[in-house]
Parts: sequence; structure tokens; C-alpha cells
Amino acid sequence: MSSTLSSPRSSIERVRAALVAAGHPDSITEFPAGTRTAADAAAAVGCTVAQIAKSIVFRAGDRAVVVIASGANRVDTKKVEAALGVSVRRADADFVRERTGFAIGGVAPVGHLAPPLLVFDRDLLALHPIWAAAGSPSHVFPTEAETLVRITGAVVADIRQEG
Repeated sequence: MSSTLSSPRSSIERVRAALVAAGHPDSITEFPAGTRTAADAAAAVGCTVAQIAKSIVFRAGDRAVVVIASGANRVDTKKVEAALGVSVRRADADFVRERTGFAIGGVAPVGHLAPPLLVFDRDLLALHPIWAAAGSPSHVFPTEAETLVRITGAVVADIRQEG
């Protein structure tokens, strides 16, 4: 992979291009204080942690599985497996960067280097607006849950870990 594909600037541009191609407004905003975690993003944006659509990457063999989850939820991998019909396991930072083109903390729901399997947390559908990472640990974009489901083609499922 070339260094151009993995630079933060090109990652943001991939997200911007994917949003525009899907007919979504280019609403990417930078927050210099950082949006690496759901709590950081919520504080920067001024919303609840639940409104942060965090992208958590797992792996199913050599394929990335991106779970777009409410920032308030922990992901139940058994529920993700049931939704997709595949076994998943945690992905390390190298796998995340290699398969998605994003560093952990900036994984966007769109603009991946290779199409991942996508699962969308049903709990996000009740929130307005939601905010997602835009390719770097300091860039996010606002959107509507239904819009993000439409442009990602993600499977909507209950993925919240109980307890």
C-alpha cells in the first residue's frame, strides 16, 4: 500500500469523496482537540456519547467487518456473528489500517480501501443527529442514521452487549 493511501489527509479525502458520491453533504468538520474516542468526540461536538457512531473493526478471515455502533454501547460479537452469518474476531491496528485505510480512532463508516462487511447498531436509529469519524482522529461528520444505513448498505441489527 502506498503511503499516500494511509496519510490522514488522503483518508479524509476518501471519506469526503464517498459521501459526495452517495449524495451526502460534505459536512466534515475538524476538531483539533481530537475525537479519537466516543467520549472525546461527544465532548468536542457537543452531543451525547450515544450519538457518536463509532466504527469498530473486526475480522472475518481476511475480510474487515466494520460495526457502526452507538458510542454508548459495547458490541456483542455473538450478535454480530448472527447478523452476518460469519465468525469474527478482534482486528489489530495493522489489519485495520491495511484493510480499511484508516488508523484506529479515525475509522469512518465509508471510504474503505476494500469493501468491508458492515453492521449498523439498531440503537442509533432512535438518535438525531449522529456523528461519525471522517478518516482521522480529529475529523467527524454529522448525518442521520437512516442516511448512513442507506449509503453504507449495512445490515441493521441489535449488537449491544447486555449488562
